[in-house]
Amino acid sequence: MSHTISSESPQDSRNPSLLDALIPLLILIGLLSLSVYFYGADSSYGPNQIALLLCAGVAALVGMKNGFTWKEMEGGMLHGMSLVFGAILILLAVGALIGSWILAGTVPSMIYYGVQMLSPEWFYAASCVICAVVGLSIGSSWTTAGTLGVALMGIAGALGLNPAITAGAVISGAYFGDKMSPLSDTTNVAAAVTSNDLFLHIRHMLWTTIPAFTIALIVFAAIGLMADTGQASAEDIQQLLGALQEEFSISIVSLLPLALLLFMAWRRIPAYPTLIIGALVGCVIAMIFEPNATRQLAGGEGPLSLLKGAWHSLFDGYKSTSSNEAVASLLSKGGMSSMLNTIWLIISAMAFGGVMERAGFLERIVRWALSGVKTVGGLITSTVFTCFGMNAAAGDQYMAIIIPGRMFREAFEGKGLHGLNLSRTLEDSGTITSVLIPWNTCGAYMAATLGVATFSYAPFALFNILCPLLAIAYGWLHFKQMPLGTQQPLQDAEKA
Repeated sequence: MSHTISSESPQDSRNPSLLDALIPLLILIGLLSLSVYFYGADSSYGPNQIALLLCAGVAALVGMKNGFTWKEMEGGMLHGMSLVFGAILILLAVGALIGSWILAGTVPSMIYYGVQMLSPEWFYAASCVICAVVGLSIGSSWTTAGTLGVALMGIAGALGLNPAITAGAVISGAYFGDKMSPLSDTTNVAAAVTSNDLFLHIRHMLWTTIPAFTIALIVFAAIGLMADTGQASAEDIQQLLGALQEEFSISIVSLLPLALLLFMAWRRIPAYPTLIIGALVGCVIAMIFEPNATRQLAGGEGPLSLLKGAWHSLFDGYKSTSSNEAVASLLSKGGMSSMLNTIWLIISAMAFGGVMERAGFLERIVRWALSGVKTVGGLITSTVFTCFGMNAAAGDQYMAIIIPGRMFREAFEGKGLHGLNLSRTLEDSGTITSVLIPWNTCGAYMAATLGVATFSYAPFALFNILCPLLAIAYGWLHFKQMPLGTQQPLQDAEKA
């Protein structure tokens, strides 16, 4: 990976002090706290971006004090931003897909059928399981949330269920599937950076992943059974179903874009072309089966109005004209433009993370975190908190896997621990906690896609909270910590 720290980097001759490394981070924590205090859930719509860019400047100034040039600091920022160009393309594609799928009747049909099939009492648990199965099949939490997750949020709104809990259930299921799928990029990265066999890595993760997912499911089921889920009456639901039928031609045909997208994802076609093709197929379905809605979105008549309406859905989403407020609220969304604020947040976070890495601050903080570690429990705990801190400081889950993965290898070996323990811990913390941080690429994506602020859904992303806690508990209890030099992994690899 191009953004790992090289042992021959110029940082070696300009090592920062711990204070140097912590100054930008502490200022960032202070500014982000003020941002949340002043703006609450709206802090991700500009205030957090300002805080991140200001602290990128602070980090650059401290780096220049240590002997780096402005060009080098700027290069670090640009390099950090370059790492998320792929994620930005996916974000834009998801925005286009949501807009075209609403216009095509795909999302309305999923909501229509889902409202009738899913019981409010079991909805949270069912959503978690559905997203887990799909995530496991295609290996992508982002694709799962951007397709099924959007529909499940709509169903929850129709049933009068809590959107934050729903988002937590969707994210829990999507990340379970992503973490355990051999098709997942983060799963492959964690295995590769620790030089472990992919399937042995997945098998070793079962010890923390299955208990965490089981507990999350039990809690979601309990919330559904105990909470007041009768906010939407049978009459309200019938009115909503009628409004959906009035605005769209609800049918199985409308679900074709979803079937095609899941098939392409299962065939391991890259995410960006998969999403773009799914969005374009949605446009075709809309022009053929939803001509009235498409012309209305275009604001005109004639054959070219169909093309204009489909085009509009890609860049600015769908605007419902339904007199039913619930339907209008559920379906007025999507388009590439809806993702621009999220892209702004991601770019700002990666500018900060890039300069922090280039100046050697991230490496210095990791070395400090390791300095007082004397026990296995302390090592696992340090790894978990370092990965979480890297997610917050660098704004990117890949950096939260790769940098600690490289730097903790010798420490795990020194404690007599097999590398599979490190790869599992990287996933339990680096992969899983990224979605709990608003300015991380994953947290920003989920907030924009599901329409729920990160701090609102975070308490209900139960699987993502439980995994790192179980990893720490296992470390202190010395439970399922594979010793270095064990022959079992080699035997298993030979059988595979």
